[in-house]
Amino acid sequence: MYLIDAPEEPNAIPLETGGVDNQPASESWFRQWGDPMARNITTATLTPFLAAPKKANGLSVIVAPGGGFRWLSLGNEGWEVAQALADKGINAFVLKYRLQPTADKLVDFETQMNQRFAEAAPSSDDADTPPRRPRWNLSNQLEDAEAAYALILKNAEKWGVDEKRIGMIGFSAGAGLTMHTTLHSKKVNLAFIGPIYGGMGPVDVPKNAPPMFAALATDDFLFNGEFGVIKSWYDAKIPVELHLYQNGGHGFGLGNPDKTSNKWFDAFLYWLEVNKF
Repeated sequence: MYLIDAPEEPNAIPLETGGVDNQPASESWFRQWGDPMARNITTATLTPFLAAPKKANGLSVIVAPGGGFRWLSLGNEGWEVAQALADKGINAFVLKYRLQPTADKLVDFETQMNQRFAEAAPSSDDADTPPRRPRWNLSNQLEDAEAAYALILKNAEKWGVDEKRIGMIGFSAGAGLTMHTTLHSKKVNLAFIGPIYGGMGPVDVPKNAPPMFAALATDDFLFNGEFGVIKSWYDAKIPVELHLYQNGGHGFGLGNPDKTSNKWFDAFLYWLEVNKF
């Protein structure tokens, strides 16, 4: 882990949702596992990756990177995914949402990062007891997601967006935000969702919940053999598809070398096609 200069984000549009209370440090960037990441984000933005007009089909996807709500993996879980979608004719919008404050010094932040991983990991050794994971206040993040959706609707004609075909995919914490938005927002009407290596605990499914595509790997250290959210969708009689891959770990983004989970993106595209999105 080492500090890097903040990259240029020329197309990022401020969402004007406010700041973060008790923020001790300014936004900073670092690189870990080869990927650029940001922390102490206090200004939410939305970056459009619009499909070329000759390829565009009107389908649009909000992309929410992960990072335990303390950092954002904007490279492999944001920009790279958005560009891959745009290359297939799908408008993509990377949501850079506000984060929980972290320490100013990188060495102290690394301790906080490891602490967050420990908090999120399954805490029960009893196979009959579902793992308990922390539930953080996501009011800022939900507000950012709602503002992103509203901005896309506002610019739908200019950006070539079909208002009835706007979905959201997220990775890790971004999958959590995708699910939180689906379960709790009264302002966002998503056509579909794609939580990728997100939490798998059971939820109360709204009557108007959208179809879901989910993917994760069995060697993900946050996975504990739980499929509660899938069963929740199944019991609610809402279309759901799960891809449980043999390997890939956590945070694989579009994929890592020689892992079975590398094919999830192809499966997701085919799922969109079959469901006529």
